[in-house]
Amino acid sequence: MTSNLVHQKFNISRKDRNRQNEHASFVVWFTGLSGSGKSTLANELDKLLNIRGLRTYILDGDNIRKGISSDLDFTDKGRKENIRRSSEIAKLMVDAGLIVIASFISPLEVDRALARTIIGDQDFIQIYLSCSLSVCEKRDVKGFYSKARNGEIKNFTGIHSLYEIPMKSDININSGELSVEECLDEIMFVIHEKLNVCKV
Repeated sequence: MTSNLVHQKFNISRKDRNRQNEHASFVVWFTGLSGSGKSTLANELDKLLNIRGLRTYILDGDNIRKGISSDLDFTDKGRKENIRRSSEIAKLMVDAGLIVIASFISPLEVDRALARTIIGDQDFIQIYLSCSLSVCEKRDVKGFYSKARNGEIKNFTGIHSLYEIPMKSDININSGELSVEECLDEIMFVIHEKLNVCKV
């Protein structure tokens, strides 16, 4: 029972780790349809920040589903629990001093709000990749949309399950029209100031 648990305090704090790393720690959360460019941009952003000597880690939806959330389905309940687990992991990584790049479809507004609440509003940057369903389907090299339309995949977002367009995102990018480089420029423009928060 959680009532019998006591939060342990440690000598080394997040602030200490941020100072050692010489940059702040926070979460960059990509949301959008499958094929909107989440994994591609997450990977490129990770590479860009790594080149600059920053400590990062990617939490990818598919990878999480193969491990920590392998027991969950794709119902609304299963998706919510997947986001909850992933958010708690991201929160721990932020405390460890890392910039966490999270790539999750996270189709429901309530689940994205849950992620922001768990991680903390001040540490959460949501990036919505607005890309039309038709463009996402054209990019679908893995054939997921075709399988979904043929009934081989159930509860597929955009086909059987709703994707709720975010009411408010920190960054809104039309990834269907912009190049990867242009998308990265927009992202870096927003997170640049946050990177230097800890320099005290």
